[in-house]
Amino acid sequence: MQGFDPKLFTDFAGRVGHGGSLGITYVDHGEDWVELGLEYAEKLIGVTETGVIASGPIISLMDMATSMAIWVRLGRFRHQATLDLRVDYLRPAVPGRRIIGRGECYRVTNSVAFVRGVAHDGDSADPVAHVTGTFMFTK
Repeated sequence: MQGFDPKLFTDFAGRVGHGGSLGITYVDHGEDWVELGLEYAEKLIGVTETGVIASGPIISLMDMATSMAIWVRLGRFRHQATLDLRVDYLRPAVPGRRIIGRGECYRVTNSVAFVRGVAHDGDSADPVAHVTGTFMFTK
């Protein structure tokens, strides 16, 4: 983890672009995993009557968390593209709660990284979504 600091990156990404628009924040990280947070906000609600956050912001959270898990595992930033990201959306998030997305990189080859992750709203035993995916290195 010597060359890549996910907290600094998330602090920057949380102010600009897509991550900034969604309000994604750094939570924690380890050798091959990153946790990011998505605060509850009215602009993220999918159905006004229920107050439930739309699935799109959750997918974006997990794409960012799994991407960053690769960089943490490598110890540096590397250009990559999401090749495949399967999201099993298991249940709606509880309105008003922050969503935590944990991405893990479990294998890296010369050209592809393999990831998995989980999103929850405070109870990791009852997740909102599971993800698995692959990222292709572009350089």
